[in-house]
Amino acid sequence: MTTTSRRRLILGLALALPGLPALAQALTEAQRAEVVEVLRRALREDPSILREAMIALQQSEATAAADRQRAVILAHADALFRDAADPVLGNTSGDVTIVEFFDARCGYCKQMHPAITALLAKDRGVRLVLKDLPILGPSSVVASRALLAAQRQGRYAALHDALMRLNGEPSEAVLRVQAEHAGADWARLRRDMDDPSIQRRIAANVALAQTLGIEGTPALVISGTHALVPGAVDLAALERLVAESRAAS
Repeated sequence: MTTTSRRRLILGLALALPGLPALAQALTEAQRAEVVEVLRRALREDPSILREAMIALQQSEATAAADRQRAVILAHADALFRDAADPVLGNTSGDVTIVEFFDARCGYCKQMHPAITALLAKDRGVRLVLKDLPILGPSSVVASRALLAAQRQGRYAALHDALMRLNGEPSEAVLRVQAEHAGADWARLRRDMDDPSIQRRIAANVALAQTLGIEGTPALVISGTHALVPGAVDLAALERLVAESRAAS
């Protein structure tokens, strides 16, 4: 067997690892021994084959994981992209939708905020759906409740921008100042914060994030490609994601 043939055999076996138990049962004992000997000889003669096999296996597993992730996103497309209760920024009829799961206290969310803002200003075809995901403690929950209460007064976008620019903790006193600067009626907003329906919306976002396997913020879900992008990205990366979405649509 040539070196090229051995390399192809090992790479093929690496990609077929999930089905190897069934394959082994289909071989005779002599055939299994022959395969093992071929593998041993190939690895002795060219150990780099093992590294290539591991890389091929990792790539195969990554592709399979991405396919599974897209299937989950498609199964929950209505909750992600078409929930009428969600706050929407940018073009409400845009051809590309980005769903952002964020925590109002998340440093990485704040780090990405200027890039998101720049994208919406630059590309008038982008629709941004915001999903409050308060995972960083009780103060995050209070901030999310304030944001969703502000939405009832049409002040969600202004308060969201203020909290993304805020240095420090969003205490209730700070929330009041920021809400009033955003043009909200604080007394009404404070009452609405205690509405059980707001807590149910937050709980629904948390459940959806768990279903998607989201473990931190920010996390983006992109229409068209149905890709999940964990972590903060810059403007150039956002523009690439939008271009890929349009190409896939």
